[in-house]
Amino acid sequence: MSAELLYSEPEDELRAAVADLLAARAPWSAVLERTESSEPYDADLWKALGTGIGAAGLLVPEELGGAGASLREAAVVAEEIGKTVAPVPFLGSLAATAVLLALPGCDELLRRIASGEQTAVLAVPFSTLPGNGRRNTVSVTPWPPKEGSDDARLTGRVTGVADALCADVLIVPADGSLYAVSAADVSRTAVTSLDMTRVLCDIDLADAPGVLLAIGYSALDDALTSAAAVLAAEQLGLAERCLELTVEYVKTRHQFGRAVGSYQGLKHRLAQLWVQIAQARAVSRHAASATGDERLIAVAVAQAHCSTVAVLAAEECVQMHGGIGFTWEHPAHLYLKRAKSTSLAFGTAARHRGRLGELVGLPPN
Repeated sequence: MSAELLYSEPEDELRAAVADLLAARAPWSAVLERTESSEPYDADLWKALGTGIGAAGLLVPEELGGAGASLREAAVVAEEIGKTVAPVPFLGSLAATAVLLALPGCDELLRRIASGEQTAVLAVPFSTLPGNGRRNTVSVTPWPPKEGSDDARLTGRVTGVADALCADVLIVPADGSLYAVSAADVSRTAVTSLDMTRVLCDIDLADAPGVLLAIGYSALDDALTSAAAVLAAEQLGLAERCLELTVEYVKTRHQFGRAVGSYQGLKHRLAQLWVQIAQARAVSRHAASATGDERLIAVAVAQAHCSTVAVLAAEECVQMHGGIGFTWEHPAHLYLKRAKSTSLAFGTAARHRGRLGELVGLPPN
């Protein structure tokens, strides 16, 4: 087995720390209760995870107060978040951090992110495909922008942004440039989201002051690719937990005098799901480890496969739990909703297959 697919000892230690925290602070009953409250995100949990364990500054260099880790460690955290569907803005924060790391002059903002003083989120629609973050829905005055300028004014709307409700700073693409905008200077409206543990919102900017970070979108495209790789790890963790819950249930549930898990039809379905999850683990780990041109291909493969497997695992979890799997009092619906929503995030599986074909030079249909 390739070494890149194995978990290192530090990664295992990080996993154990995150798993212990989430088990204690984010059991599914607490997650469900929070989805019914007016505050869908758990600020205390995010503080414990982001600053206590260091997840917020995982990618930030040590000299700026972060852990100086790689995308592999971020993927490990995402796997555990996927297993609990914890309501924390880890994915949105990671995408914004990835943008800032690629830009000069962002050290102070990165320090505040690593210390937990501020949470930054990338203000693009959650469905944005890596390499396709160039849709212009926000305009800037005065134009053209000037390097180092802090007098820009942004106007427009960005719809369906993930994790922005709890953000302090928004990284906004506008007119071919990237700007930092204080969340206090914009209007954020929560929209009805299938996944109640990761609420989307629409952002309205009306002459909002912004600080120019960079001209061009290359850092944005790279950050979306990193976020898609980490999302694949989250989908892997979700699929693993769904399989675990389902196997545990069919071993104990009896019908007609025997455990339902003893029926061959269910055995075959679970075995097939196990194989697909093993494949998902391989492509997810590769996506988190790959570099250069290979990275784009690896992420497209991971997203095309992992999003499909997560949905299948969640659907099987609901169906094999029988009647109880369809009730509000069982966690299966939380996993199904997260799986369905992430299957659209950063591009659908079909769009990633199309992108993969372009990357490897396959002719279009």
